[in-house]
Amino acid sequence: MKIHKAGYSLLSIIFITLAIINIIIFFTWGLCNYVYAVFAVTFILFLLILNFFRCPRREITINDNNIIAPADGKIVVIEKTKEEEYLHKECIQISIFMSVFNVHINWIPINGIVRFFKHHSGNFHAAFLPKSSTENERTTIVIEDKYNHTILMRQIAGALARRIVTYVKEGDVVKQTEQAGFIKFGSRVDVFIPLDCDIKVKLGDKSIGSQTILATFKKG
Repeated sequence: MKIHKAGYSLLSIIFITLAIINIIIFFTWGLCNYVYAVFAVTFILFLLILNFFRCPRREITINDNNIIAPADGKIVVIEKTKEEEYLHKECIQISIFMSVFNVHINWIPINGIVRFFKHHSGNFHAAFLPKSSTENERTTIVIEDKYNHTILMRQIAGALARRIVTYVKEGDVVKQTEQAGFIKFGSRVDVFIPLDCDIKVKLGDKSIGSQTILATFKKG
């Protein structure tokens, strides 16, 4: 299993900490059932955290007309709303909730240029709550394609997520094959797209980052 680079330092710290705990318990109690139980629990815990940082190999097909899912998870919002931070107009908001069991890599949803990027400090409400989109710690990424379509993608920290990693900056030329970032331990990604897009998903659908087509742009 390939491990994502966002997990290298944390996994090293956790491994060393758990190893020290097991060594201390072993030299305190010797070999006994309690020691075996602690070892089993810490081993399983490390495997669960290791699995969280998995980095699957995926074949990505570039298509200028498609808006692809930026994350694995569940579609929890599809609604018309006014985006107030940058676009200042009505859009279709599609939100993907990422549980701790999902891959937490975020992908670029369209090909284009990053026109705006900003990190916001904030709270850590549960990511599935609507207010998390505007009150939680988050980043805003605005991408414009060569046909002047503009979408806004927002990485949102959740109740457990305390670290948002973003790999893009304003002015970058980006492609659907590239990673936009990583959110650690449960979170949400919102995508704001033009009203005339053809939506390809419905509430409750499972999305696969870089694979699922959320919507297509209106042709012509």
